[in-house]
Amino acid sequence: MKTYLVPVDFSKTSVNAAKFAAALSHQTDVKQIILLNAYYVSPYETVLPNPDMVLVTEEEIEANAADRIRKLEHIKHKLAKLVKPGVEITTHLNRSHLLRAVVENVISKKADVVIMGIKGNSSVDDTHIGSHVIKISKASPVPVIVVPTNYHFEEVKRIVVACDFNKVTETIPLDALKRLLDKKHYELLVVNIDKEAKHIQKDATQMAEETALYGMLKNFNPQYFYLYKPDIINGILEFAADNDAQIVIALPHKYSFFQSLLHDSVSQQLAEAAAVPVLLLK
Repeated sequence: MKTYLVPVDFSKTSVNAAKFAAALSHQTDVKQIILLNAYYVSPYETVLPNPDMVLVTEEEIEANAADRIRKLEHIKHKLAKLVKPGVEITTHLNRSHLLRAVVENVISKKADVVIMGIKGNSSVDDTHIGSHVIKISKASPVPVIVVPTNYHFEEVKRIVVACDFNKVTETIPLDALKRLLDKKHYELLVVNIDKEAKHIQKDATQMAEETALYGMLKNFNPQYFYLYKPDIINGILEFAADNDAQIVIALPHKYSFFQSLLHDSVSQQLAEAAAVPVLLLK
């Protein structure tokens, strides 16, 4: 992973995600971290007054942009003290919607991963929770790491991969996972939550050996687990907490896993300090 793209809206959550990116640089081969701020100004705002009869002038828009650039540079200065020596931190301001800005910059800057907070990251305000994350996760050409609001970085030693053993096929791209794991010494725990207890008496490793997943991950010497949990999402989060994992990697179908994570009850858990970042592979 040579380049991280970090959307920043100056909220606590997005700044914390940027700090996570800086700390993670010490364990990866990243060369550049791009801090991206996106804001959209409708053309109508400059020609028609709003309900309060206030018209946005081009001078105000430029002043707003200059203020955002100053804030980005301030965060850059703080991160410079946290990143691995040699990592370049750059800033970029986009006058467009966040989703478009992220996708365009992933492509033009050849970013390998997007790192963002669970809350905020709205190009209008900071009141939205989760909706932008889902949209970006679906549209992004590269994996997305989602960082909880109060997460405090820990050195990554143990990773949980959550998936359905039988639904992983050779067509699922695991390049990002391999780049993350390659030449690194991580303990890999691969877990399938068995909601209906169909495999409760079976050996997880033997079950995995019958699937495409086993061959894909063989070189990383993972441990396999089948767990019976009626609630799949909380089962995965509990497993990660019980095993002191620093990252959960999801191989979901149509991102149903992460959409479930964003329900209020689970979002609250993710916002707690004990929750861990989630990496969504593409």
